[in-house]
Amino acid sequence: MIIGITGGIGSGKSLIAKELCSFGNTVYYHADEEAKQLVNNSTSIKNKIIETFGEESYCEDKLNRKYISELVFKDPVSLGKLNGIIHPEVKIHFKNFIKSQKTNALILYENAILFETNSDLLCDFIISITAPKELRIKRVMVRDDVPKKQVQGIIKNQWTDTKRNLLSNYTIENINKEETMLKIKYIFNILTKNQFYFQ
Repeated sequence: MIIGITGGIGSGKSLIAKELCSFGNTVYYHADEEAKQLVNNSTSIKNKIIETFGEESYCEDKLNRKYISELVFKDPVSLGKLNGIIHPEVKIHFKNFIKSQKTNALILYENAILFETNSDLLCDFIISITAPKELRIKRVMVRDDVPKKQVQGIIKNQWTDTKRNLLSNYTIENINKEETMLKIKYIFNILTKNQFYFQ
């Protein structure tokens, strides 16, 4: 069974995914982390990014993240082009990951742009993680040591919580840690009871 975990930046997706993994018989695929590996290791992706954004896109055979970030977060069209290069490859990589797992494993698929890339179609259930905008901004500023304006730019290019929630099976508002943990356990119990339907 594949559980999609999505939400805006700073909502706490990875926290929820890692907590679910602690319950056992689960495996975790983090789309963003896998994408970071693929942009440096996939010749196909490298060639397409250089063709689209220029030779400056790579420095010493590694993605020039600062250069690319400055381009795409100012321009939704450029961001769409970048996602159009990277995420089809991530989807293929994830499908191969699924094939490598046991049939009764609970596969947690974290993807911030799950719906935007139609990756929700790969999932049996979807959990959306939410948190107040200002709290998310503060979390990311501390975590990534970036200015508020940069975080606001990222949020502006993402779907709203309302839009994601309407398409999700479950939502978790991640503000208070204790309350969040209780919600995670509750949803996990429901999902594992339903799991036999997908074997």
